[in-house]
Amino acid sequence: MSSYALISDLPLTIERHELQRLSHEVSSEFTRVTTIVRLWGGGEEGLGEDVTYSGEAHDRLHAVGAGLPLAGEWTIDSFSHHLDGVALFPEPPEMPAFGDYRRWAFESAALDLALRQAGRSLAESLGREPNPVRFVVSTRASIEHLRELLAVHPATRLKLDPVPEWTRELVAELARMGGVETLDLKGQYKGTVVDNPADPALYRLVAEAFPEAWLEDPELTAETEGVLEPHRDRITWDAPIHSVTDVEALPFPPRTINIKPSRFGPIRRLFETYDYCAERAIAMYGGGQFELGVGRGQIQYLASLFHPDMPNDVAPGGYNTGPLDPRLPDSPLEPAAAPSGFRWG
Repeated sequence: MSSYALISDLPLTIERHELQRLSHEVSSEFTRVTTIVRLWGGGEEGLGEDVTYSGEAHDRLHAVGAGLPLAGEWTIDSFSHHLDGVALFPEPPEMPAFGDYRRWAFESAALDLALRQAGRSLAESLGREPNPVRFVVSTRASIEHLRELLAVHPATRLKLDPVPEWTRELVAELARMGGVETLDLKGQYKGTVVDNPADPALYRLVAEAFPEAWLEDPELTAETEGVLEPHRDRITWDAPIHSVTDVEALPFPPRTINIKPSRFGPIRRLFETYDYCAERAIAMYGGGQFELGVGRGQIQYLASLFHPDMPNDVAPGGYNTGPLDPRLPDSPLEPAAAPSGFRWG
């Protein structure tokens, strides 16, 4: 039985909904905003998180408030199909991916609510056991911050974003520090603030300096393909992956991919991709979208069920949102699935 089939017929009663805005000032230039979706029904509450990267898009959603047509008697699957016709964006989103992020928020809240109404956990419903989650800390921080991080949490493993400004000296120091598991080249992003165009010299530099690290999202050109050919088994993909169709469309069969649940929108597409990769021995690791609320725990929960031993980019939020705290948990995270619902801890 497919993973989605195990939860698709769960009954779901929605009586009302509410939206809650969260924000965190990352810098003077950027404030991260997300929206918590709260669904109520049958004396229970379900939560999800919209990770759309646009404060204005969240403002427009909150202007609509609780006016969306969500109330009714559904199943997980019928509610998902109902959302096909609901205008979750009062105006067209700035980027197509934002539609998936918002869809994920409402569907994950619905899944949480349906499971709570049934008195069951996601793990129980899928017949899977939550396991300790190995995680990496993803950061673009300075070398000084990395030194501090490793001084406070010496066992920390890292996911770093190489940029053309990296010098050989900096790369050598990072290699000596150890702990780098993934290098996110961000060559698959287009029209975003993190675009990182193909750079054969940078690709060669980091591929050779970190011979065990995954090389995520390179941009493949005539020049970079030659550089990366000896390292092809370490190439992994993130930004292009929203469905099974996207995995099949990759330039060559992947050894592993990054699964960011919010990229998939409907839960159906996410679970289909989990099953597809498992059937073809394609390894997976989890990724996040700078979640500020319940969404962080939900991606940790999914990692604990589907790929706990991989370099999951699902570190506790404290690693990214405040001064380094020695009390932050080190990897791996102990299982913390709630007794019912789609909640972690």
